[in-house]
Amino acid sequence: MAEGILFYTQNSSRIDTPAGRVYVDPFRMTEEPHDAAFVLVTHEHYDHFSPEDIAKVCNPDTVFVLPLSMLDKVREVETLFARIETVVPGERYSIDGLRFATVRAYNIGRPFHPKEAEWVGYVIEANAGRVYIAGDSDATEEAMEVRCDVALIPIGGKYTMDADQGAALANAIRPATVIPVHYGGRLGSSDAAKTFAALVDPAIRVEV
Repeated sequence: MAEGILFYTQNSSRIDTPAGRVYVDPFRMTEEPHDAAFVLVTHEHYDHFSPEDIAKVCNPDTVFVLPLSMLDKVREVETLFARIETVVPGERYSIDGLRFATVRAYNIGRPFHPKEAEWVGYVIEANAGRVYIAGDSDATEEAMEVRCDVALIPIGGKYTMDADQGAALANAIRPATVIPVHYGGRLGSSDAAKTFAALVDPAIRVEV
């Protein structure tokens, strides 16, 4: 994977940053590293907000970041964290040295991730440069405006973009490296990554 980035499954990933190790949407973790400086969650669906897996990566000093619209979920994890911070789409943040922006994440013409839910993707300033985690988003107007060095783009279809749509987003925002995610598990065959890679501009590095 790109420097300091480890992808697990669904949207679950680990990103090393100057401010410490960040886990995004930890899910189906097979280990219990307890080394998170920060845990960031994109939205409330069980394969993105999993208290069981969050507990495996956090420690008493970990900061938890989640959308403000998910505040009612905090009770499920509040004892695990030193501090909890809420975010809204379309803003820039600096929390204990972690610098990131939020990008509104939603579906177009489908009900699974409504725009009004105020769920987010993140653009994180990391050791690998600016890393965009799209969350369960389609190729929205907001996603098309992202500028980043590395992009984690969902390609599973139905609930997110499929391989064709994900490749179109990658070609539009042109990161140096793109990592397809959210496929090969619950949704989207393992072949989706091959389709995606074939459609991405050869000038963009695809890491599967």
